Amino acid sequence: MLQAGDPAPDFTMEADKGGSVSLADLRGKTVVLYFYPKDDTPGCTRESCAFRDHYPTFQNQDVLIYGVSCDSIPSHEKFSAKFDLPFPLLSDPDTSVSTAYGVYKEKTNYGRKYMGIERSTFVIDGEGRISRIYRNVKVDGHVEKVLDEVSG
Repeated sequence: MLQAGDPAPDFTMEADKGGSVSLADLRGKTVVLYFYPKDDTPGCTRESCAFRDHYPTFQNQDVLIYGVSCDSIPSHEKFSAKFDLPFPLLSDPDTSVSTAYGVYKEKTNYGRKYMGIERSTFVIDGEGRISRIYRNVKVDGHVEKVLDEVSG
């Protein structure tokens, strides 16, 4: 289980805005990596739109934001366009990155067990180390907490 202070697991994932994103290429920048279960579902939409609404403030702090789910690039493109998301959504179809970050877990919904992403956010510093982890995130007020963390 990853903890604050640990090196963030490296990754390269396809992005909805074209090309791919590698953590190694982001050294020197603060990165907010938020994992969410599914494009265009109520909680994930509220969370993504909250990051969108606060995006200029994150930009002013020189912080990069990336959303990650197991959805496909076409799904990400549709979701991003529908809600005018200004930051890249990254696709983790084989769950390798979600697994490396410890967020791909057994979940239960109405008594049915299945594997999926536990809503989680990682703040990664310019050295590639995890400075803060938010697990099992409740959407309301979450983005403001992350913003306080990166502003402090």
